[in-house]
Amino acid sequence: MASGVRTASLKPAVAGHVEVSLTVLPGTAGGNLANVNRWRGQLGLSAIDDAAIASLRATVESKAGAFAMYDFTSEGQKKRRMIVALAAIEGGTLFVKMLGDVAPVGAARQEFISLVEGIHVVAAN
Repeated sequence: MASGVRTASLKPAVAGHVEVSLTVLPGTAGGNLANVNRWRGQLGLSAIDDAAIASLRATVESKAGAFAMYDFTSEGQKKRRMIVALAAIEGGTLFVKMLGDVAPVGAARQEFISLVEGIHVVAAN
């Protein structure tokens, strides 16, 4: 598995501002709760605790294993939406994140899930 910050950037075929990024970090990359609270902070949302995180988590099954998926929408006048899936894969953590304006992120949600479902690991030679 590759290491580093951003592995790929994608633009879903929907009108409006939305971008998908794939990022690989070594190890647990801080864990689910720390990452969820960082993403919530990026949207101006308050931090949550371990008890609340389970109610926000969905699971997406991929060829590489199960991804925890979170979907957040900011508050206020200019709303943004973020959908993130993460999984521990081969000693690292793979993040797939979609961020943008609420409507185009919503329009691309099923494509995002399909992308995550199709992720698989290819053995290095």
